[in-house]
Amino acid sequence: MRKTMDKLVSWTGLIVAVVLLVAGGLLTWASNFVADNVKQQFTAQNITMPVAAAFPKGQEKYLAPYAGQPLENGQQAKAYADHYILAHMNAQSGGKTYSEVSGEFMKMAKDPSADKAEVAKLADLRQTLFMGNTLRGLLLYGYAFDTIGRIAGFAAIGAFVGAGLLFALSIMGLRHAARVREESPASQPRVQAKPATA
Repeated sequence: MRKTMDKLVSWTGLIVAVVLLVAGGLLTWASNFVADNVKQQFTAQNITMPVAAAFPKGQEKYLAPYAGQPLENGQQAKAYADHYILAHMNAQSGGKTYSEVSGEFMKMAKDPSADKAEVAKLADLRQTLFMGNTLRGLLLYGYAFDTIGRIAGFAAIGAFVGAGLLFALSIMGLRHAARVREESPASQPRVQAKPATA
């Protein structure tokens, strides 16, 4: 049965190799599609990464690798969202979130004794934080899709390597099966019973 098993395992390996090749092709297509789409969407926004003179304090190491570059990929988008926009938002709000500032504004706006200038100032800050959060969200969505595309690219490489390995092993198995002689019970030597001795 060795020959039959070799053939069965080898053909199964070939089928899996073909499946992995198809999967690798689809993953490569997905990776390229995501990368191209993300780049097109970011390029259309015409955003330029800040130069060194405009880096918020403490954010230099995150922004320096992209200084002055056009924003075109997810890594740049994450750096811009988390270490440029968010840093400016925190500096203006004293670290308060949009939700916190909005709550303060709504409470102050209902207070007839509140200073009108302070209310207007808080309204401006609320609007700034809202726009900042919106832009950050869009940039981080792009970063998420870019990351998915990168993972798909690595998975494609793994699928191609696995397909190549299975293909090689399957060919070796089929070659081995061709050299193995199928043995039937009739072809096996019979053992004769020795006559009992007294």
